[in-house]
Amino acid sequence: MSVQASFDIRDDDRRPPVDDLLGIVQRGLRARPKRLPSWLFYDERGSQLFEAICEQPEYYLTRSEIALMDAHAGDIADVLGPDVRLVEYGSGNAIKTRMLLEHLHAPVSYVPVEISAEPLRNSTQALNSSFPGVPVQALHADFTRPLRLPIPPRAPRRTVIYFPGSTIGNFEARDAAELLRKMRGEMGDNGGILIGADLKKDTATIEAAYNDKAGVTSEFTLNMLVRLNREIGSDFDLSSFRHRAHYNAMAGRIETFIVSTRDQKVRVGKQQVSFTEEEAMQVEYSCKYSPEDFAALAGKAGLAVTHEWTDPQGMFAVYYLMRAGAHVA
Repeated sequence: MSVQASFDIRDDDRRPPVDDLLGIVQRGLRARPKRLPSWLFYDERGSQLFEAICEQPEYYLTRSEIALMDAHAGDIADVLGPDVRLVEYGSGNAIKTRMLLEHLHAPVSYVPVEISAEPLRNSTQALNSSFPGVPVQALHADFTRPLRLPIPPRAPRRTVIYFPGSTIGNFEARDAAELLRKMRGEMGDNGGILIGADLKKDTATIEAAYNDKAGVTSEFTLNMLVRLNREIGSDFDLSSFRHRAHYNAMAGRIETFIVSTRDQKVRVGKQQVSFTEEEAMQVEYSCKYSPEDFAALAGKAGLAVTHEWTDPQGMFAVYYLMRAGAHVA
């Protein structure tokens, strides 16, 4: 029996209002130390730059995860089982998703959730063409907020939340556990979470991935200031700020900052914000996990690791989580 493909992008009208951006930035710049949320990276240009980062020779994460999926996608699909509704958080260009969809058994639908409209439309069109038998129900929304998932075209055996990449590492421990609890609610009693996480490894390898020689990561970081100048009318002078990322081994995370290279004042709305020379504004964490670390994080959200896969070089891991105490059907 043939399945008619569905191509639809829904806009979740509960996304935060754009006019609150100024308030978010002003509050962040009043904090001590100054900090801005990492989601500000992802305007259209930021999303393009992140795709370019993934192609840099130092950035092992994407290559490692693709190698993992190349080796294990069939096994992962067997674990998920037939008639799955796959809901992907932060779908981006959906490279890894393609590898999974090629092996899934009679998927009910694919629901990409993405806050950047243009990448969502592009990937949705491409997937709709490549997998005409899989209904695609795209959702333009912020996955960190409660989602109203579209009604599936038929009843799924289970809903699986797919969170590839290492985006879970961008959340501090408390926020990461809270996001996993939200996923647990959205997946339902019989559902699961398929999630990627970067493994702990030597400092030099990790730091090189966030300080590529071509300077793409630096441009990506400073593009946040370009976005703020455009969207809230601030007057950050990009030549007076630089990117800095270092690995905090004690905390197990990369810490990324925008650093002022001189004493200066920046206009943000009606405020004048002072920066001292070498003052660092925190813009992103990228946490790294041992398998034991990740199992403990999952446990805080009432979840348990039932399966674990790594790439051939042991750089990256993908975990399958279910409700603690649940049995794999």
